[in-house]
Amino acid sequence: MSATSLWPAPEPTAAPPVRSASAPVVLDRRDGPFGEVVLRERGEHFEIIANGCFLMDTSDGRSERLLIDAALAALPAGRTGPSVLIGGLGVGFSLVRAAEEARWGRITVVEREQAIVDWHRDGPLDRISGPALADPRAGILHTDLVAHLRTTTERYDALCLDIDNGPDWTVTEGNESLYSPAGLAHCHDRLTPGGVLAVWSAQPSPAFEQALRNAGFSGVRTEEVAVARGVPDVVHLALRAG
Repeated sequence: MSATSLWPAPEPTAAPPVRSASAPVVLDRRDGPFGEVVLRERGEHFEIIANGCFLMDTSDGRSERLLIDAALAALPAGRTGPSVLIGGLGVGFSLVRAAEEARWGRITVVEREQAIVDWHRDGPLDRISGPALADPRAGILHTDLVAHLRTTTERYDALCLDIDNGPDWTVTEGNESLYSPAGLAHCHDRLTPGGVLAVWSAQPSPAFEQALRNAGFSGVRTEEVAVARGVPDVVHLALRAG
């Protein structure tokens, strides 16, 4: 027997726990006036959950960027410094895209969930939207979008709305009113002549296209963003007559 074998064998060292990239970690949970909102981290991405339903994450963002790009492209040629209202701060992709484009003038974001505003201003989502929020053109209004459109006297060259999952599937009570005839009438009134309404949706909606025409919009069309599985995300576009 060797001398070394007389000593007790060392205790095995426990391996550190491994965090699964597929297991979400809750960073914050808030009960607000419209229900529960949760910010989760899954691997290197963030997710926002509302009342138990997935709303959005930071894994892609193409359709949120298209919301801004398509609205700008649809504006009349030669319009300088157009103003844009972004309905819904979300994970910040639309705001960031607008701030990246020097042609936009005033950039206003309307967000009714204080938790989401806090996550961007002082929380984990600052790493996404921090530079955009520091842009002097940008500002956040902490209010309900439907109420703002109904009561404000401001007019915008573009309304870029990313509220809930779109016109055909809302998970938060009251959001469906935005896509109603009265809600679309308020959108129409808040646009300058020749202004653009762009609406994000988790799926195409021929019925919503017809609702836009019924509300007096022209040039109604839909742009799609293909996804790996299922129906594509879309942006519905419509113009207020000049």
